[in-house]
Amino acid sequence: MRIVLEKSEMDRIDIAEDKGQAFQSLEKKISRSIEIILQTGKYFGHENIAVAFTGGKDSTTLLHLIRTAYHGVVPFKVFNIDTSLKFEEIYEIRDRIAQEWNLHLIILRNEDPQKAIRLAKNSAECCLFLKTHVLNEGIKTHGIKALMTAIRWDEQSSRADEKYYSERSDHMRVHPILHFMEKDIWTYIRENAIPYCSLYDHGYRSLGCAPCTKPSDLHGPERSGRSLDKEEIMDKLREMGYF
Repeated sequence: MRIVLEKSEMDRIDIAEDKGQAFQSLEKKISRSIEIILQTGKYFGHENIAVAFTGGKDSTTLLHLIRTAYHGVVPFKVFNIDTSLKFEEIYEIRDRIAQEWNLHLIILRNEDPQKAIRLAKNSAECCLFLKTHVLNEGIKTHGIKALMTAIRWDEQSSRADEKYYSERSDHMRVHPILHFMEKDIWTYIRENAIPYCSLYDHGYRSLGCAPCTKPSDLHGPERSGRSLDKEEIMDKLREMGYF
């Protein structure tokens, strides 16, 4: 299934893809994100859209922006990939936000995660079994035409050249907060009193599965606490459906 945006829509997107937006004021970044969210909802239809929610700071920010755009409501399905290896704190914040924000939460999981882990030789293969395959199946099962994710340009090198609208074989990936920086996320969270995972108060800057995540270097890369072998093949994982 090939999804093509009308030229008038693409023209607007092309303008926004200039990375100079990363250095605009937070107010302008918020405005641009909301524009992309509303544009996506209008073009694809609310029933055909899902939002990836990890329980981390970025996807929580994206959900709040969606609620802002739609007057306190998230009108899309919300996908959470449960590897069974997440920190308890992540499950707690996921369930709290899902309840408080009345999300249409759909939990995607591998039905036999322990078998998948035994088959995997390293954390990168675990991601393939427990995240990528599960996400791809969820998109197919629920008839999703557009998946919103909360990736950012400054977060990881494999995401540095991503576009707001990135076509896949059977759906569109939409990235409304590409132009946000790490500091923007925290400013937005604090200004709006948004709940967030307590692990961030204990040295973590990026959250993955518990066995592969540790506190990050305060002065180093944001994802310095993530598994190195996974980080080294992020391009491959993303080609296969990871975000």
